Amino acid sequence: MTDTSTGTAGTPPAGEMGYEQARDELVAVVRRLEAGGSTLEESLALWERGEELAAVCRRRLEGARARLDAVLAEDGEEAAGEGEEGPADGRK
Repeated sequence: MTDTSTGTAGTPPAGEMGYEQARDELVAVVRRLEAGGSTLEESLALWERGEELAAVCRRRLEGARARLDAVLAEDGEEAAGEGEEGPADGRK
């Protein structure tokens, strides 16, 4: 059976893809749209798939940014804690 949103069989739903897979398929979708030659129905299906893939990429990047911000905030709190007590080796 063919996935009507991609035109290929066996492509996982966009929500199950990792960032790289979604990005790569999004690039392919954009190329197909730019090449033209598709029917209106095919173009609409490609556009909708592109929107889904772009949303996946955006969510994955936002999640990565949130994790990075959390790590940086944690590191900042640790650094601030060291600054209040002085150097770790006991020097003043």
